Amino acid sequence: MEDFVRKWLFDPVIGRLVTVAIGVIVVVVVVRILHRTLGRYVRDTDTRYRARKFITFSGYILAALVIVTVYSSRLAGLHVAFGVVGAGIAFALQEVIVSVAGWFAVMFSGFYKTGDRVQLGGIKGDVIDIGILRTTLMEVGQWVQGDLYNGRVVRVANSFVFKEPVFNYSGEFPFLWDEITLPIRYGSDYRYTQQIIQRAAEELVGDYAGFAEEAWETLVRKYRIEDARVTPMVSLTADANWMTFTLRYVVDYKKRRTTKDELFFRVVEEIEKTNGRVRIASAAMEITMLEPAVPSSNTDII
Repeated sequence: MEDFVRKWLFDPVIGRLVTVAIGVIVVVVVVRILHRTLGRYVRDTDTRYRARKFITFSGYILAALVIVTVYSSRLAGLHVAFGVVGAGIAFALQEVIVSVAGWFAVMFSGFYKTGDRVQLGGIKGDVIDIGILRTTLMEVGQWVQGDLYNGRVVRVANSFVFKEPVFNYSGEFPFLWDEITLPIRYGSDYRYTQQIIQRAAEELVGDYAGFAEEAWETLVRKYRIEDARVTPMVSLTADANWMTFTLRYVVDYKKRRTTKDELFFRVVEEIEKTNGRVRIASAAMEITMLEPAVPSSNTDII
């Protein structure tokens, strides 16, 4: 029995397995300690999230290095074989490798972060998780009109950051320009109509202008772009059917739908108070019935 125990304890294979197990346990413990430390001392949610992801990924790499180091002497004569096999694996897993590279690009290049609203791989939604291989989105749109959640969770490969444009609706400039259009009949008081729309915009979205201007100035200092107007602006176009008023304004990227709803309600209510001074146009056909002309008594009938 003693010989068996001694042989088992000094067996090189068992020794390597024990060494690997101890090394992996140490890595796991260190990773968990660092995670808890981050929770205590790092208050910024995004920074804490990125740091946790990086620490976890580094833990995987360290665990792999422990295994390779322990078994390096056994693998010395298999360099050529591993080279051939590695080339085959790299070719077969090229999408996975590109996705890992995409994860590094996302985490350290500022493509997007958790909480941002993006369009990635043709899918639009809010980023709820950034994994090593995939980004998870809470999808908006599709069969739901407007920028509202449809309840579907979508996972998109990180490799798409190298293959397709990445649309970020809330990155360095967390506002969007939006517009509403209103057709007005000819004969309406167009000056008064402009005042109604402008007043409604200033009351409902005027507060966004100050914050948007600060964010835009930061963007102008960083990129070569021109200054832009962020205060509400009303413009008028006319055609053969009616006059069209267009209101352009900045809005929080998450409040486009509700803001547009409030603006339309306010403008329509104000137009109804004008008692016909301003009338909304429509494409409906209007038929006016005229009384038949009565022939004059002096007219000779042939």
